[in-house]
Order: sequence, then C-alpha cells, then structure tokens
Amino acid sequence: MKKLLALVFCFVLVFALSGCASYRTYEQIAADGKLVVATNATFPPYEFIDDDGNYSGIDIEIIEAVGEYLGLEVEIQNIEFDAILTAVPSGKADVGIAGMTVDETRLKSVDFSDTYATGKQVIITSADSGIAGVDDLAGKKVGVQTGTTGDIYASDDEAIGSVEQYNSGIEAVLALSQGKIDAVIIDNEPAKAYIASYDSLIIIDEEYTYEEYAICIAKGNDTLTAKINEALSALKADGTLQAIIDKYISAD
Repeated sequence: MKKLLALVFCFVLVFALSGCASYRTYEQIAADGKLVVATNATFPPYEFIDDDGNYSGIDIEIIEAVGEYLGLEVEIQNIEFDAILTAVPSGKADVGIAGMTVDETRLKSVDFSDTYATGKQVIITSADSGIAGVDDLAGKKVGVQTGTTGDIYASDDEAIGSVEQYNSGIEAVLALSQGKIDAVIIDNEPAKAYIASYDSLIIIDEEYTYEEYAICIAKGNDTLTAKINEALSALKADGTLQAIIDKYISAD
C-alpha cells in the first residue's frame, strides 16, 4: 500500500510540475494547421461583418496575413469583446484580435504581441451638448462598450458622473442619439463609422487617450508569441501591415 501511495504521489507531483496549461502551444497549433482567433466583429474598420456576411476589417486581414506567413488556416470566432480575455487563457481561442489596447490590467491575464497599429479614444456627443473637451465630461453620463479601454478609462475617471456599459459601440451611440446618455467614449475610427448615420452627433477635437493595439495571447505561451511577432515584423518590413491599414483608414 505504501508503494502504491508513493507511486500515486509521484504521479501527481510530476503532473503538477509539468503544468496544466489549457492553451495550445505553437507546436500543437502548427500540427493542427489552424489558428483559432477570437474577435468582436462590431468594431469597424478593425473588424466587422460585410454586406456578403464575411468577416472583414483591418484586424481580420492582419491576422489572416499572419496565418498565411505561418502556414496556418485562420478560424474566426465572433464573441463578446470582454469574453476574449477569458477565451484566450482558457484555450477556447489561440489568440484574440479586436482593436485591443495593451494596458496593465489586461497584462495580468494575457500576454501581448508587438504593436501592429495605434489609435485614440475620442468623445462622441450631440452637437448641442456643450461638451467641447475632456473636462466637460464632469458630472455627465457617459456610455462605453463593456470591457474596452474606453470602459476602463471612463470607469477610473472620478470626474465622470456615471458610466453606462453596452454590449457594443453601436448600442452606446444609439443610446446617445436617444438622449439617454450625454457622451460616448470609443476608438476614433469606429466612432467615425458609428456617427455617419446621425447628423446630430459629433466627435470633439480633443482626444481622450492615445493607445497601441496588439494581439493577445495566453500568458506563458512564449513560442506562439515569438512566432506572431516574427510574422508581424515581416509583414511590417514588406509593407503589408501599412497597406492593410491604408485600405481602411484614409491619410487624413
């Protein structure tokens, strides 16, 4: 019995020391030939569903170019934005790309690739709201998309009266158009797309924050991170990254 217990103990110890990571390593991904990618396709021009029902946008084309460089098929999973940070560490997706900003809070749960694009958070409001700068948000009701950096920064901004969370930027902007909130904080490029249908809404000149976008990867999945960075470096060097960005965002 003692020998049996000792054998069981050794087995448990070896298993514990070997780790029980639920994510797939790069070697496993390469063997399968498929990279599973989590995104939230409600964030044009970074990711959206086009008129033909296909996933499109800057992030989609970039991750497909990364997949092509690595010789991998790319499988897109369209999920809620704030679910991406649990899908990747749990192994439900290998990576996440969704106009996601690198910040200290997210670094506690995931690793990030090198930056592939930059952006800024802006304020959308109604033309007659009297909001002309960041300081004018004091005491106001501000809408955000749940889990985004706009959500994170606004929730930490003690001057803001209250923060209303929505499942998508589109829903937040709709609430603004209906007078339910005073402003929306969101990425500049989606902001342009969202207000195109509303003559009464504007983007104020002063930006709320500046940020860098990267691909999130499970913590400790170092070989995959290195291969993603290798691909991004090559795509930047040959002009592919900039060409994709220029396709969707004009130089102005």
